[in-house]
Amino acid sequence: MSKARIDARFAALKQDGRAAFVPYVMAGDPDAATALNILRGLPAAGADLIELGFPFSDPMAEGPPIQRAAQRALSAGMTLTGTLELARAFRAGDATTPMILMGYMNLVLHRGIAAFARDAAAAGVDGLIVVDCPPEEAGELADALDAADIALIRLATPTSDDERLKVVVRRTSGFVYYVSVAGVTGVKEADEVAVAPAVARVRKASGLPVAVGFGIKTPERAAAIARVADAVVVGSALVDEVAEAVDMNEDVSARVLLKAESLAKAVRAARIGQTTV
Repeated sequence: MSKARIDARFAALKQDGRAAFVPYVMAGDPDAATALNILRGLPAAGADLIELGFPFSDPMAEGPPIQRAAQRALSAGMTLTGTLELARAFRAGDATTPMILMGYMNLVLHRGIAAFARDAAAAGVDGLIVVDCPPEEAGELADALDAADIALIRLATPTSDDERLKVVVRRTSGFVYYVSVAGVTGVKEADEVAVAPAVARVRKASGLPVAVGFGIKTPERAAAIARVADAVVVGSALVDEVAEAVDMNEDVSARVLLKAESLAKAVRAARIGQTTV
């Protein structure tokens, strides 16, 4: 099903006249069992799609919160194989919520591009974001993902001019991920006034929905971005909840899901009274 699951979800959301809420979870943070509990609870908390990060020791696009999440996961023994096992376990109980893997090319290359694509498809993965794989070097990966019916989702940034966008959106499917701020995750705050024209430009260039991430940590920010984008991605705010729950010896899953629910409600309510994005 794969790509079709993403397309169906965005088509349904367009019919409903609202943006998607897309939470990010680091596989294995703080451990595999807790991460799976969080994944399984996210759809009921309001997740429309889910991004599942596979931990890497040098996550260069990430700010401190997700860097620390990756280190917690690696320390707990999480691997790419373990990440795929989490995806498979989630998919066994949920046939409809799109699952997007997000990570770095080193681990994909180590596994083998074709093997990775086959294994991801078998685990029920619908899409892949590889932060450090430029379009000019993505031919083999795009071929393998096409063969496995997995969407290759690319990043556009504030510095992507019109000529660069033509390259970025080539062979992109599912949606385009727009990085709302220059820099790493979880540091700066997204500004809907600046984001709105950029989203329109990316949407026009790609013909695809545009998800906005980086710099969205509160329900208020999520709602503001939901009024101008097709999807709102939140990562650092959720992994911060993991860290704080661990530090305070609280129920990690409950705390993360409560935060996710507050963000999802804000996204769902954002366009009430609006007729267009």
